[in-house]
Amino acid sequence: MKRVFGISRKFIGVASAVFLTAFTIASCSKNDDSNNSNSNMYSISGNASGSQVVPAVSGNGSGAITGTYNANTGVFNYTNTWTGLSGAPTSGGFYSGASGTSGTAVGSPWSMGTNLGTTGTYTGTMTLTNDQWTQLRNGNWYYSLGTASHSGGEVRGQITATQMQ
Repeated sequence: MKRVFGISRKFIGVASAVFLTAFTIASCSKNDDSNNSNSNMYSISGNASGSQVVPAVSGNGSGAITGTYNANTGVFNYTNTWTGLSGAPTSGGFYSGASGTSGTAVGSPWSMGTNLGTTGTYTGTMTLTNDQWTQLRNGNWYYSLGTASHSGGEVRGQITATQMQ
């Protein structure tokens, strides 16, 4: 009888250890770093045209911006594309302002570089303050590209931020 009871104790001990180990592992979070959680990430987008510039500019120019914003780190990554401008962009940047109004510059103007054409791409990163993020999230940011013919902006696009699911 003692031998059977001893095996049962060993079996219960091993089974308990296996159960506790499995429970501990299952209780642990797979990724405790919430910096990249989709609930903290936003998709950035916006289409630009001359009709959005204040005052409006006629022409065939258009643009688009895409990117992401990480609410934990404040990092805003973006890619701006354009096509059909009257010339190469000579200036560009972000502005705080509602649709249909002139805004104020946010951050530094983009360093557009040389060898650009009427069609192209510009990519950048900036870290936003809490106030800047609030303005962007509320739809009060836009981007603009200026050319030699339209230094005040040939195309403009309001920016939207959509929380990723």
